[in-house]
Amino acid sequence: MSDNRMTDLGDWVASLTKPAALMELGTLALCAVLAWLACTLLRRAVGVPDKTSILFGRRIVDGVLFPLFLLTLAYVARAMLSGAISLAVFKLAIPVLLALLAIRLGVKVLQAAFKEAPVVRLLERTISWVAWLAMVLWVSGLLPVMLEELDQITWKVGGSNLSVRTMLEGALTAGAVLIFTLWISSVIEARLLRSATGGELSLRLAASNATRALLMFVGLLIALSTVGINLSALSVLGGAVGVGVGFGLQKLAANYVSGFVILAERSMRIGDNVRVDNFEGRITQINARYTVIRSVAGRESIVPNEMLITSRVENLSLADSSLWQSVVVSVAYDSDVDLVMRLLKNASLNHARVLRSPEPSVSLSNFGSDGLEFTVGYWIADPENGSLNLKSLINLDILRSLREHNIEIPFPQRVVHTRPA
Repeated sequence: MSDNRMTDLGDWVASLTKPAALMELGTLALCAVLAWLACTLLRRAVGVPDKTSILFGRRIVDGVLFPLFLLTLAYVARAMLSGAISLAVFKLAIPVLLALLAIRLGVKVLQAAFKEAPVVRLLERTISWVAWLAMVLWVSGLLPVMLEELDQITWKVGGSNLSVRTMLEGALTAGAVLIFTLWISSVIEARLLRSATGGELSLRLAASNATRALLMFVGLLIALSTVGINLSALSVLGGAVGVGVGFGLQKLAANYVSGFVILAERSMRIGDNVRVDNFEGRITQINARYTVIRSVAGRESIVPNEMLITSRVENLSLADSSLWQSVVVSVAYDSDVDLVMRLLKNASLNHARVLRSPEPSVSLSNFGSDGLEFTVGYWIADPENGSLNLKSLINLDILRSLREHNIEIPFPQRVVHTRPA
């Protein structure tokens, strides 16, 4: 058999060195130029703003459309040249283009569906290795031989006969179907979440998650039926999974259900400022199982969705995103009260982030043991930009104003009497 392989390799080399191979290379280059022009014109016509598009990519050659158009034109060119010359370049180019198309499609869809998840790198490498290995086996002529040998390895499961070839083909079919469903769900998600904000963003995110889950379930059923698995046999497995969810996975199921309830009723939305279990911050993500809350200090808290449903949550921006703050200042008892109140109000009005309507308020809140206590209250509309920084600036302005007008800020003093011995 090794002599035949060497003979086949010699035939390949001889075919690639013939003058007709130059014609094939020129035709293939023309197909590449035409595919690039078609992608460029289509991109300009559609006006795709996203550089990470699955179809177009960051550059024209990065997307799925370019290898798809090139493969189509290569098939057409091969059909036109097959009757005139003996083909060699196209027999090698078409498997390479098929492998490239499979890699581009799988990688782009996974990147769009799972973003920067660590498992994406592993799946990308797996798809690349499988595609290039299949291409090499196809070109070398070993693929049919391997499939026949794998088809001989069989075993009986219940009333069905399974083989290694059937399992491999089923796995590839299931992967292709799931990638296709992920592609559709990514397109739907991009359309739903485009230019959506606030409560509309949360509602569309809920619809997107539900659509992805439904498409993945339908894709899995189609993949299983394509392999030849009787779906009615899964009823027992479904019952077992239901019992497991009812007992061992009830907390996990409760978190998923709570996530869809939060997204549907919009009691908490992305961008809201909330306080949960003595942790205050801004909601940055609402996922199916958990919600991410980011504090102004940069710390992030991952809160299970069930906790947001069953426990008390303070939503500081449910009806209004404005936040009220206050500063307490003590001055000596002999100070000019009207002047102090005017200085305190002006100190808060000096900052653009403080709302003018309702305007800041100053009140004499307490007669302290060491001095008069005034409370300055004001509203801000952008708590996501930080509240302590603004409070610090207002305190500095108050301190500067009181010192300029020689108004004393008292501090605790104690008088100690001693008796002579």
